[in-house]
Amino acid sequence: MDRRTFLRLSTSVTAAGMIQSYAAPLLNSVTARSKPRDMTAAEFHAARRSVRTAQGRIAYFESGTGPVALFLHGFPLNSFQWRGVIPRLAEDRRCIAPDFLALGCTEVGSGQSLTPAAQVDMLAELLGKLSIGAVDLIANDSGGAVAQLYVARYPKRVRSLPLTNCDTERDSPPAAVEPVIELARAGKFADEWLVPWLVDKKLARSEKGLGGLCYMDRSHPTDEAIETYLGPLVESPVRKALTNAYAAGMSPNPLAGVEAALKDSKVPTRIVWGAADNIFSQASPDYLDRTFDRSPGVRRVPKAKLFFPEEIPELIAQEAIRLWSY
Repeated sequence: MDRRTFLRLSTSVTAAGMIQSYAAPLLNSVTARSKPRDMTAAEFHAARRSVRTAQGRIAYFESGTGPVALFLHGFPLNSFQWRGVIPRLAEDRRCIAPDFLALGCTEVGSGQSLTPAAQVDMLAELLGKLSIGAVDLIANDSGGAVAQLYVARYPKRVRSLPLTNCDTERDSPPAAVEPVIELARAGKFADEWLVPWLVDKKLARSEKGLGGLCYMDRSHPTDEAIETYLGPLVESPVRKALTNAYAAGMSPNPLAGVEAALKDSKVPTRIVWGAADNIFSQASPDYLDRTFDRSPGVRRVPKAKLFFPEEIPELIAQEAIRLWSY
């Protein structure tokens, strides 16, 4: 029996017992605080920090103590996406959630590349500035592409990798994002999509808006979240240009050629996938499961769309705890 088959069988047979024996205290702890009060935007911004790197001044949120967990957000979001997950894990991990270059409150250096590969460079320097070695990565959407590149480049610096709906080498950029990239290349995406959503929050939550496209609950994103996510991206012509450049940088395929390195990875990886996402391929979670040697399988979340980690933070927290005990 090969190692991968053994891992799958042992996981399916003993998962419950393993979790009860080793992870029960942590899982019980997460359950006990499964309904913490969500951080407000004011609290989030008050706790925000920054570090100067070669790529720019990187904004990040930090909470908790212990081994470091690094949270990588999606587009056009920022680290506020993890405001529900981090309070559930901060007693077990030192949680750090940076804003990517061109997103959130990160200030980008002049002439700086915004591609996923450049984001990896930024993360490596950020962690170096903070004297952090290995991390537990938790990623969503375009942050998942950056996470895969980071694992490929720095396999010994990653302890675990919970991946939610995101790019894969075979689906990057996904076809649904091509119109965004074309508008971004023409310098129109920020003005034609993001500005109307920021001005009209109901439009942003409609079938044609960010909410209908990426969230299962039509109360999301909240007014506060829309302001926090989109406000910085369109506050000036310079920021609009950076937003467009970020989107344009998603093509050509930033993950081309990464599969071999991921197959060699020994990082425990858990795939948690929103089953109603129509942006990323529903074949992708199985591809990732086959690619990562230490994947205990895929968990599909019914009705969940791309940004479900924001809507169901307790699920992400519990899956992270399980993986940390794998």
